[in-house]
Amino acid sequence: MINLRIKIDRLPLVEPLVVRLRHRDTSVITENDAVLIDQSNGRLEYDLNGFSVVLHPEASDDFDGDVILVLPGQESAHRLIRASSQHNTFLVTEQCDQLCVMCSQPPKPKHTDLFSEFTTAALLSPKGAVLGISGGEPLLHKSQLFDMLRIVSKARPDVTFHILTNGQHFEASDTPTLLQVGTGRILWGVPLYSADPKTHDEIVGKAGAYRLLEKGLGVLVSAGASVELRTVLMRQNIAGLTDLADFVFTRLSAVNVWALMQMERIGYGRMNWQKSFYDSSRDFAPIASAIDLSAARGIDVSLYNFPLCSVPPAYRSFAPSTISDWKRKYLDFCSDCDQRTACGGFFEWYSHNEGFSGLGRI
Repeated sequence: MINLRIKIDRLPLVEPLVVRLRHRDTSVITENDAVLIDQSNGRLEYDLNGFSVVLHPEASDDFDGDVILVLPGQESAHRLIRASSQHNTFLVTEQCDQLCVMCSQPPKPKHTDLFSEFTTAALLSPKGAVLGISGGEPLLHKSQLFDMLRIVSKARPDVTFHILTNGQHFEASDTPTLLQVGTGRILWGVPLYSADPKTHDEIVGKAGAYRLLEKGLGVLVSAGASVELRTVLMRQNIAGLTDLADFVFTRLSAVNVWALMQMERIGYGRMNWQKSFYDSSRDFAPIASAIDLSAARGIDVSLYNFPLCSVPPAYRSFAPSTISDWKRKYLDFCSDCDQRTACGGFFEWYSHNEGFSGLGRI
């Protein structure tokens, strides 16, 4: 697991500070760029507009081009963007209006508004960056989020976004903003857990959520937005997966991809693991049926967070590597697997004692 926090010498700040670290190409320097001036004794010292910024990384790594966030009074910095990684996500809020049984990031009541800092970080991101935005529920702060998207889309047309949202807060009046930012600039990751409203609402812990989601998806589809429909597979919804495949085809065939996802064993997912985790390595049949139906009908379907050895050979082409590099691990028996580089592996918090019981060699 990659640590996204870095020990630093405390800075005398009264406001949050966003800094891009520069090691090699210093031909163009902005007020947010800190240039490396010393690297010795396990420390990295940078010059930021005449002030010293000192990092104490735990391991050797290439920080050139990385963007960090330093908060007042703290002796560690948040590594918002790793320039060498394709897995950079801004956690813009921990507030949420759902209580999903498998939530990996349980909601918190308080919100610290750092949208200005996230905007600056996005503007400093590497060329062609794809930036994730998650929560909590980002659209609880829709005005700030849309402002950020407008600013970045205008100044950095090369930057795109992958935004995770429960999809319940879109209104028809949002369409001009969606079109202004560009429907190809954002992939909206929206969860739908069942074609049965009651089952979906029970999973997300919110009465009426399904109906609000229907409305929100209607807004996105009508605007021509790019949508990644996400379905976490659990014991609660696996029996209705074929019905959901029918629903996606008849009602949501315009989505870009339908992602069938395995649970994360963290947060509420860990607390509810025993009653919710579906061991697809033992019974893949419901998933196979959903894939067969969707593929035959022209629906792009993928398996997210599935180690390849948990998937029957005929369906492994549907399982790309999707677990972010900073929270990915491999198990002892993965060391001699010739498909390791193509496999997404396991979440750092996965426990094999309570996980897949029917893993097979590739």
